[in-house]
Amino acid sequence: MYRVAITGIGIISCLGNTIEDVAKALYKGKSGIEIDPKRIELGFKSPLTGIIKNFDPQKYLSKKQRKTMPLFAIQAYAAVEQALKQAKLDFKSIQNEKTGLIFGSDSTCAAAVQQVDLLRKFKETKMIGSGLVFQSMNSTITMNLNTILKTKGASWTISSACSSGAHAIGQAFNLIALGQQERVICGGAQEIAWEAVCSFDALGAFSTKINNPQGASRPFDANRDGLVPSGGAAALILEQYDLAKQRGAKILGEILSYSFSSDGNHLTIPQAEGLKRTMESCLKQANITPKDVNYICAHATSTQAGDAVEAQAIKQVFENYSPYVSSTKSMTGHELWMSGASQIVYSTIMANYEFIAPNINFQTPDKYSQELNIAKETIETKPNFVLCNAAGFGGTNASILLRYF
Repeated sequence: MYRVAITGIGIISCLGNTIEDVAKALYKGKSGIEIDPKRIELGFKSPLTGIIKNFDPQKYLSKKQRKTMPLFAIQAYAAVEQALKQAKLDFKSIQNEKTGLIFGSDSTCAAAVQQVDLLRKFKETKMIGSGLVFQSMNSTITMNLNTILKTKGASWTISSACSSGAHAIGQAFNLIALGQQERVICGGAQEIAWEAVCSFDALGAFSTKINNPQGASRPFDANRDGLVPSGGAAALILEQYDLAKQRGAKILGEILSYSFSSDGNHLTIPQAEGLKRTMESCLKQANITPKDVNYICAHATSTQAGDAVEAQAIKQVFENYSPYVSSTKSMTGHELWMSGASQIVYSTIMANYEFIAPNINFQTPDKYSQELNIAKETIETKPNFVLCNAAGFGGTNASILLRYF
């Protein structure tokens, strides 16, 4: 088995479009959540959303390249570009069969709606054009990025609801650890579009604290009333550790293990037992004990059921040990398919800037979260062993254990 290093990260999110800006936002506990007027106009129960500002697609790709890419795929490219630059890798060095490309994403709604609207308006399919067929496929990110970057190894998209990004990184880790790839460009992306989340709104899944947008997402707090949708793109460069050292790359961190499970129970109601098994397996694979972990980047999305289940699972695994716990979704909202990947990027930022980001808006614990060591404020310490959790509809779970030096 080969060791797996993180040599580059990239992020486009409601906290910023550069590593430096996102680091500042995480450190200060700054929220990126606002009200979308369009959602009010359309009759959403909750118009709250993460908002990405000052992102210009034309800065990154040509008009021809953008034709087949929805906005979130362009954001994925921008995040990959950042990560490659940090890893000091040019395009030529990744255009080989030992470099793979795996992203997590589970829908592309705006493009699908657009092509149907065009057909209904003009009553002939030729008016749809040739770009939307590629924009509306779940594999649109890896399909487009593979042709732009010209990698020749693994190239596919993983769809597993809100754990998609974590499973993509986990699979990339496995491919490298087993020697099937030497390097994998991986991550997750999520469109910020009303078309993508209107059905979630219909379920009553979103927070309605519209009088206080930045206080609406409150993971683990007793007064949480639902998640806030968000999105963007997160990317990582993973490499065989020894090869990365040989070429003089800066090692940002190391992935020690990846584990997964499923609840086998309910479509939308998670079970503590499934996530508990995932965390335990992740620690066992890496030969790490609960007392070694000093930070848990929680999945917690600000829903009553989900946060309670994760808090129970964490307590059951860590028992008398009290690692810091926080959810970056308190600042970003729930980045859905992207979130499992963005948590690893955010954790890597924290480690390299030597702090633990706060779980903002945590004011009143419930009977489960009171058992955890929630980081209410920014913690001025570098996390060395970090456990990231992700979970999704259908009871799919993932945990990834990271080490920082």
